[in-house]
Amino acid sequence: MMRGVTDDISSRLWNAGVSTQDDAVAGENYQNAVLEQYKLYVEMADRVSARRALANTFFLALNTSIFTVIGVAWPARLVATPWWLVIPLAALLAECAAWFYLVRSYRQLNTAKYQVVGALEERLPASPYWKAEWVALGEGRDRSRYWPLTHLEQWVPVLFGSIYLAGFVVALVA
Repeated sequence: MMRGVTDDISSRLWNAGVSTQDDAVAGENYQNAVLEQYKLYVEMADRVSARRALANTFFLALNTSIFTVIGVAWPARLVATPWWLVIPLAALLAECAAWFYLVRSYRQLNTAKYQVVGALEERLPASPYWKAEWVALGEGRDRSRYWPLTHLEQWVPVLFGSIYLAGFVVALVA
């Protein structure tokens, strides 16, 4: 388990000058504040996931459109040398690389956010994500139990880039 990571995050998460004090009202106010921060932070993590999905939709639509254009233009056969395709190929490969790194960045951001969620859950009565769900899923290590979606998402731009590269080779050979 990523216990060491959570311990390190916990040591940085909590403000040393704030305590629950012995007063029951202060303790209740403290617990309510932790719960509200937890809700807000989980919502922020969910929004990052939604932005990642929106970015994937954009790039998938862009690549589908490109494939449509290629499919319509391909039968027309190129009159000029196929080497003029190097510039669009470079642009397409750069777009696929940007997509790959964007998905990777979102994965890293969400990983950090959910580690903070786990640290916040240490101050709550239950830990539904960190100690229950994530552990039940094998912490993303056992593919038969759960394979994190971002691991699959990163292969889609690689697949598109490979197809573009293969199409370029076919255009050169044909």
